Amino acid sequence: MTNEAMILTTLENGVLTVTLNRPDRLNSFNDEMHRQLSEAIKIAERDETVRCLVITGAGRGFCAGQDLNDRNVSVGSEVPDLGFSVETYYNPLIRRLTALPKPIICAVNGVAAGAGAAIALAGDIVIAAKNASFIQSFCRLGLVPDSGGSWFLPQLVGHARAMGMALLGDKISAEKALQWGMIWQVTENEELINTTQQLAQHLATQPTYGLGLIKKAIYAAATNTLDEQLNLERDLQRLGGRSEDYREGVSAFLNKREPQFKGR
Repeated sequence: MTNEAMILTTLENGVLTVTLNRPDRLNSFNDEMHRQLSEAIKIAERDETVRCLVITGAGRGFCAGQDLNDRNVSVGSEVPDLGFSVETYYNPLIRRLTALPKPIICAVNGVAAGAGAAIALAGDIVIAAKNASFIQSFCRLGLVPDSGGSWFLPQLVGHARAMGMALLGDKISAEKALQWGMIWQVTENEELINTTQQLAQHLATQPTYGLGLIKKAIYAAATNTLDEQLNLERDLQRLGGRSEDYREGVSAFLNKREPQFKGR
C-alpha cells in the first residue's frame, strides 16, 4: 500500500474531474491505481451534486494501459493470471462507467494505448488534443483487446477498421479518430482542458436524470432488436416524463425562460 496520490479529484460546479496521475509511467495502471480510481468513481456514483464526470491524464499522456512492470513474465517467474486482472479491475471499471447515469467526458492528451484507449472510448463524449493518439497495442504482446476494446471498436468504426486496428496495432491520430467516428472533437493541445471544462459545465446544468436514460438507451441499442428498442424507448420515456426536470423543461419552454434543471 502507498500514500501516493495516483488519482486526483476536484469537484467544482457539479463537475467531478478525475485525473490519472502516474505521469512518469504514462498513467499506466497498477493495482493501487485501480483501487484509488474505484474510490473516485464512487464519488460520481453517490454524490448527487456531481452532474458530470471528466476523466483525463496528467503529463504527456492519457493512459498507456497496464503497467507491465506489474505483470512480469520473465524466465522462472510465475505466469500471471491476466484474466483475473481483467475480471477484478478492468471489467468492473468499464461496467461502472457505462452504467453511470451521468455524462462522462474523456479528455485525451497524448497517447491512449491498450486498456487506456478502451477507457477513453468508454466516455460518452471523447475530446482529444491534436497530439493524442489511440493504439490497440495488445497484438504486439500476443493478447486480446480488453476493457471493452473488442466491443467499442466495431461499434464505433466498423468491422474492417476494428480488425485493422486490433491486428496491426497502428497508431491512430486524433484527426483520423475523428474522421472514423471514434471521438467527438479534436482541439489544439493547449485548448483541451478549457474546451472540456466548458462542455462539462454545460452538461452539469442539463437534465441529468434524462441524460442517464439516454445513455441506457444507446448502449442497449447495440444488442436490441428494433422491436426491443422501441419498447425500451417507451419505458424510458415514461420514466423521463415523471422527472422534476421534465416538468421544469416544459414550464420554462411555455414561459419563454431558461430552465433551471436540478438533475432529478
